Amino acid sequence: MNQLLNFLNIAFLIKDDAFKNWRLLLFFSSLALMIIASGHSADNKIYTIAALNNEIKEAKSEFVETRAALMQLKMESRVMQILAQKGIAPPTTPPIALKKQRSDGE
Repeated sequence: MNQLLNFLNIAFLIKDDAFKNWRLLLFFSSLALMIIASGHSADNKIYTIAALNNEIKEAKSEFVETRAALMQLKMESRVMQILAQKGIAPPTTPPIALKKQRSDGE
């Protein structure tokens, strides 16, 4: 019981050999501060990773939407529709193949 009262009265910090106790107390306090700082650092990294994952998901979604829109624009029927609005129609006659005749000098 006497030891508990000495501990509660902080007698171990004011005795003549209290320097050892102060060093130990400061050591444990610094360890506790490092553990708390490490925990906060880990939490910040987790929040940063979560934010970056959300950005990746948004970028992937935008990529898929843009690719789908591009596929719609590249379709032949869509191209023909846009050209028809501008007054350009597909040719009615087939293209003419040009053939070069070989001359004897070549």
